[in-house]
Amino acid sequence: MKVRFCYYFLLAILLVSCDRSLAPAPHGPLPSERQLAWHDLEYYAFIHFNMNTFTNMEWGMGDEKPEWFNPTELDTRQWARVAKEAGMKGIIITAKHHDGFCLWPSAYTEHSVKNSPWRDGNGDLLRELSDACKEYGLKFGVYLSPWDRNHADYGKPEYLDYFRNQLRELLTNYGEVFEVWFDGANGGTGYYGGANENRKIDNRTYYQWDTVFKIVRELQPMACIFSDGGPDVRWVGNEEGWARPTNWSLLKRDDFAPGIAENLEHLRAGQEDGTHWLPAEVDVSIRPGWYYHPYEDHKVKTLPQLLDIYYHSVGRNASLLLNFPVDTRGLIHENDVNAVMKLAEALKADFAHDLAAGQKISASNVRGNSRKFKVENMLDGKKETYWAADDEVTSASVTIEFKEPTTFNRFLVQEYIPLGQRVRKFRVEALVDGNWQTLAEETTIGYKRILRLPTTTATQIRFTIDDAKACPVIANLQVFNAPKVLEAPVVRRNQAGDVTISAGEEGVEVYYTTDGTDPGTGSARYEGPFKLDKKGLVAAVAVNPQSGETGPVTRQEFDIPSTQWILLGEPGKNQRASAPFDGNPATSLVVNQPLPVDFIIDLGEVVKLKGFEYLPDQSRYSAGVIRNYEISVSNDGRNFSQPVSSGEFGNIANSPVWQRITFDPVTARMVRFRALSVVTGSDRAGIAEFNILTE
Repeated sequence: MKVRFCYYFLLAILLVSCDRSLAPAPHGPLPSERQLAWHDLEYYAFIHFNMNTFTNMEWGMGDEKPEWFNPTELDTRQWARVAKEAGMKGIIITAKHHDGFCLWPSAYTEHSVKNSPWRDGNGDLLRELSDACKEYGLKFGVYLSPWDRNHADYGKPEYLDYFRNQLRELLTNYGEVFEVWFDGANGGTGYYGGANENRKIDNRTYYQWDTVFKIVRELQPMACIFSDGGPDVRWVGNEEGWARPTNWSLLKRDDFAPGIAENLEHLRAGQEDGTHWLPAEVDVSIRPGWYYHPYEDHKVKTLPQLLDIYYHSVGRNASLLLNFPVDTRGLIHENDVNAVMKLAEALKADFAHDLAAGQKISASNVRGNSRKFKVENMLDGKKETYWAADDEVTSASVTIEFKEPTTFNRFLVQEYIPLGQRVRKFRVEALVDGNWQTLAEETTIGYKRILRLPTTTATQIRFTIDDAKACPVIANLQVFNAPKVLEAPVVRRNQAGDVTISAGEEGVEVYYTTDGTDPGTGSARYEGPFKLDKKGLVAAVAVNPQSGETGPVTRQEFDIPSTQWILLGEPGKNQRASAPFDGNPATSLVVNQPLPVDFIIDLGEVVKLKGFEYLPDQSRYSAGVIRNYEISVSNDGRNFSQPVSSGEFGNIANSPVWQRITFDPVTARMVRFRALSVVTGSDRAGIAEFNILTE
């Protein structure tokens, strides 16, 4: 036994020693150690909470008073707990926004929390958040606006010392910082210590960015610096939550600077011939605005929207920085919490079971037939191991053979980026009933690429790299079968009486009824728009055809259709007069003229009215939201009755949702909806949707 053991031991040593294959040479710009650590985070939180929260603004002017900052229930541990439970790895806080108010007791200004009533002037929000992040195992980052609309010296050389001193405070007093965020908004109108003027600066030269970056490197050597052009992390070129499907982690960095980005496409897709490793960060808010506004409580992004954002950011070789607009209490609003927890649950389900793990895998080429770079490395779950092809190879294929026919709809692939980003083009195929079917054809990979594929049952899956800048080096391959997202369907009817139903997820089936009964697989299956030219109740449900699982039921009641309705008079002149009747909340009619404004609607026939419904404009700033109204009726369009209903839409400024008003029944053909006042006090009144209620 001892002789046999020694033989096998010596043989193993010999095999290892004979495997002297050299690793592939690095290709192109490479990530630094700090950038590699940043890539691993993938998904983290932005917190916009500052003076703007209390002034209900997005950009303050700088003349706000410190005593206005007074959260009643501020709890940074709630922020950290939500981020942790949502699967995030860190939090970046707006320590100072453009209005100049500081969330820490800065020694260099009086415009800070030390002069607010919060914590009796003894508070330090950055200290509280830094401690909360440590408690929950999260990274801590800071946003510091270079623009300061409060400081009297902004735009002058003297301001630079102030800005750098505050940066040093942030980087020395709150422990390790993983990212320093510099906004590109710089210069314009402001308070500026009472000057109240417009100040312009040269973004590229004024701040002396080399000196600023040197301070960060000195005090926080592992912190990544974010701006339009980095130097470590680049803006993705939009605030909508997506990177391009082609996304290089490379950029010609010297062509960019904070606030300097002449070609947004280069930020969205990177540059194949970029001179520096500069990966993209996708920053997007869970609501339309970055700061909290009560009127956006009903506009929190839905689960399908958040899933799209995740797959279009993390799934496209970028990181996701998801913003929470903390409310005036100092808490992440419960609507936002519910939404992000739904996302966390869905992502956990999507990636619950790796179907490729433990399966047989082969490749068309292995580097020198090396054990070190063997194809199995792609399935071992270790980011430090990888499969590599020979140097001269720039195209290759990898095949996974399942032990039995397997159903999947997600494909995840990662390059070994310490050696650079290489793949230009790849495709994914599946062997279905003995035939290869192409499921996807894509371009770049980078740190991580996740494809949402058609739900497919196959015995093999083939990953083919058709073109690469150098020999492929792949660290990870995974295959998943994500469950269908079964949200309540959206049911709408347009002015022609056509009903459409959308379920928010491809591959699900929708069933509906029009008689008020519960829908199910025995009901009519939705195949496309159908007519409903009378009053009715449409009930709809989404069903997973594979499992039979059903989602929540939508019940949408419709009154008489608006097919014959016409908007009369000046409000409809040269504008989208049909918008209030088109069944689409995203379109609006906004009239710019002195109040009161009359919207006169000819219903095309005499009906018995008992009420109406009004939906205000749903755009980000809700133009022309009507507060006080009157409803009058007529049969000839000239002689209108005394108001059959009048009053105020309560709390519509903070909650611009559907308003439903009923009144004693009245018979008429014409309806006059008069806007007496709007929430902004401006001379404009708007309608997104208007319905009548009949007996």
